[in-house]
Amino acid sequence: MQTNFNLESFIKEKVTRRKESLLKRDFIKYNNQLKNRIDGKKVLVIGGAGTIGSSYIKAILKFNILKLVVVDINENGLTELVRDLRSSTEYNIPDEFITYPVNFGDRVFEKIFYHHGPFDIVANFAAHKHVRSEKDIYSIEAMIENNVLRARKLLDLLLQFPPEHFFCVSTDKAANPVNIMGASKKLMEELIMSYSGWLPIKTARFANVAFSNGSLPLGFLERLNKNQPWSCPLGIRRFFVSPQESGELCLMASIMGQSGDIFFPKLDENKDMISFEQIAIDLLHELGFEPDICETEDEARYKAVNRKSTEPTYPIYFFESDTSGEKPFEEFFTEKEILDLDSFKNLGIIKNSKKRVVEEIDSIFDELHGLFESKQVTKDIIVEILKQYLPNFEHIETGKGLDQKM
Repeated sequence: MQTNFNLESFIKEKVTRRKESLLKRDFIKYNNQLKNRIDGKKVLVIGGAGTIGSSYIKAILKFNILKLVVVDINENGLTELVRDLRSSTEYNIPDEFITYPVNFGDRVFEKIFYHHGPFDIVANFAAHKHVRSEKDIYSIEAMIENNVLRARKLLDLLLQFPPEHFFCVSTDKAANPVNIMGASKKLMEELIMSYSGWLPIKTARFANVAFSNGSLPLGFLERLNKNQPWSCPLGIRRFFVSPQESGELCLMASIMGQSGDIFFPKLDENKDMISFEQIAIDLLHELGFEPDICETEDEARYKAVNRKSTEPTYPIYFFESDTSGEKPFEEFFTEKEILDLDSFKNLGIIKNSKKRVVEEIDSIFDELHGLFESKQVTKDIIVEILKQYLPNFEHIETGKGLDQKM
């Protein structure tokens, strides 16, 4: 195995295949406007310990903010964030920098908000992001609670002290969703857009973040560290951005966007898409291994357990994807959405996002709350209700989930 493996270099060379950031030219173009809108500001980041949230923080700390408050339920993640930032020399850390391991839906968060606010810039990255989070009615309730219902509570809080910029992250899976996670984020988009007349609302749909927390590629490295086999679906091609690009994209959207804008990266299907199996093979080669392709999970586990550390091969099991909610392709916008492809070099903007009236949002929430309180609620019922509100929602159900896979 290679001992000088550099993950950042691997992502640039083999995954995004971009030597410089996708956002580099846009940051050069808008540098003065960004400085004028960011320097000296008070910033609140929710979900800041995750891959995208922490990358957003690193992007904004290239400027000179006055105060930074970070909230996340992942206490260990916040600890690593602080150590990472404090150990680096490239960030302008303000004198007032504090992290809190709390849920942004809890009462204590409101106390933190009132004590440290008002904030000029608020960015929310707290979200369930995995398709596997729709395994049963309990995980679905938790996902909708986090992705949608708590976002409503945050918006009502912000109305008391409106920030200059508010950003709430979305996903490419909100465009013509085929899983409940994507549907929940589409509903979140419509929720926040209903407030866009009162708050400066911006969001972004973007690609997979390469080697993000919980992602399959990062899982390859985790399995390797534990001498466990790799498992990878065949034929699943995705767009990827680097962690740095994810933070820069969200920062650009949050600061330079107009209220109601949905940003997305301008990527080319033929040039920028890559399959998970290609990443797996390239990563094995980068680490100094040849793939030992196995026919079953059992074979892969057996070979991993009995493998000698000097062997030049590593066991990997490839399988055809057959789990619920797995979209065979990616898209950032639908044919009915109006696009601005001129304002930014490598970013597009959806300009006509659907804006429901708040009363309609209330009726949706009342129905969801009622369903979750019912003892008869099922996944199928939730899917049908979401289809009523989201006509483009075409759920793919196979009866199998990712928790059943290695």
